[in-house]
Amino acid sequence: MANAGMASSSSYFDSLSLLPPPPQDPVLTPLPPLFSSPWFPDWSLTIIGPVIAYWALSITFELFDYFDFFARFRLHTPEEVLRRNRVSKGKVAYWVFVQQVLQMGFAYVLSYLEGVEYTGHEQKELYGWYLSVVGLNRWLIQGVAILGLDGTGVEAKIGRGIAGLLSLVTGLLGASELDVSKDWRMTVASGLYWYLIPALRLWVAVFLLDTWQYFLHRLMHTIPSLYRAIHSHHHRLYCPYAFGALYNHPVEGFLMDTIGAGMAFKASGMGQQGAFFFFTFSTLKTVDDHCGYKLPWDPLQWIFANNAEYHDVHHQGWGIKSNFSQPFFICWDRWLNTQWTGSKSSTSERYRKGREQIERLVRDEANGMGKGKMSEHSESSGGEEVQVTQKKVESTTLVLDAVAVEKLVMNGGKILNGLPPTMNGGGEEDSGWDGNSSDGSSGVLGDASPSPRPQRTEEQRELRKRRAAAAR
Repeated sequence: MANAGMASSSSYFDSLSLLPPPPQDPVLTPLPPLFSSPWFPDWSLTIIGPVIAYWALSITFELFDYFDFFARFRLHTPEEVLRRNRVSKGKVAYWVFVQQVLQMGFAYVLSYLEGVEYTGHEQKELYGWYLSVVGLNRWLIQGVAILGLDGTGVEAKIGRGIAGLLSLVTGLLGASELDVSKDWRMTVASGLYWYLIPALRLWVAVFLLDTWQYFLHRLMHTIPSLYRAIHSHHHRLYCPYAFGALYNHPVEGFLMDTIGAGMAFKASGMGQQGAFFFFTFSTLKTVDDHCGYKLPWDPLQWIFANNAEYHDVHHQGWGIKSNFSQPFFICWDRWLNTQWTGSKSSTSERYRKGREQIERLVRDEANGMGKGKMSEHSESSGGEEVQVTQKKVESTTLVLDAVAVEKLVMNGGKILNGLPPTMNGGGEEDSGWDGNSSDGSSGVLGDASPSPRPQRTEEQRELRKRRAAAAR
């Protein structure tokens, strides 16, 4: 039986010598653009495509907010967005525009360095893949023959199975490149060349971008100077919304988003058309992650575990030391144990308490309670004007614990955006890196620079003594 198998294998290898001839040397011509209009060459799409996608999706979510669509799927109420965020929407839009100008300039340079892309070489490359499949097939048949089986019969069954599978794929997806009437090995080579390899390049780009952003993001939460000077800008948004996705310090935006995406694109080996898809898709994903809605029918939110709900936890004071992964997968959070571990019920309870605090504050203001002596003034910090409302500590009607009272006293009785400092994270400590507020402000609205620690008064020292005695 083994001899029969070897004989059939020998005759089979004789037949394999009759391979189709290699294609002639290719004649290269410029790759046709995605759009026939001369106004939109492929290099221009990589520049303007992500910007158009950013604002189109952002405006869609803004319309949801304005007309109160899908209100039950909001992660935060409009009052929370208004009162907890420490930067105006006008400032957010301005700095997003700055980042997008830098992004478009970088994309232009990247496109210029790519040069003109050509077509005509595909058949020769495809023939190389065909020879690789034929070589693999020979090794498999030889291995089967060593086991004493009929190599020719096994190969025929494999061929029929693959041809049937690819016929199904061709019918479902309209994959015209997969001509199942040809040698099945050529069909397999076509599938590898036209579909699997591009998909693999996209996966490489996605993984590299995720890796770059995770470690750079986590680094900015680890080094105090980086957090205060750079990353704290983004965390002025306690309640993210769609067009705030790219609200960053320009240095962070350029390093994390622009350089990260450009590096991933170059390393993956994609062309200009692949870059257009990758950059645009990454932009849409980033906007969706900050949209402020948990939409069950949003494909980006049910395909990816790293979605708006997941990333919103990172923007809360109690979750800021977790969920660093962005924008696609959460593998690095899982591998390095930085994923938020709270249960769904406890997480929902934290969100509920935050909403109730805002509702209570609004209700008290409407009833004229807790106003006392008030003075509104503008403070300028880091080139950004912000509104701060001062209230005397004894005039507030909010119920605070001892830690919150002490922080309120040490902050001179200021209430930020209508909230004591400890309430801006849902009633808990909202440390960005070392116990200061998560926007790096150390209790002063919009201040992203280190401020000196105030000298403790006698009252503060006495309060610390009483707390220490109570703890004992």
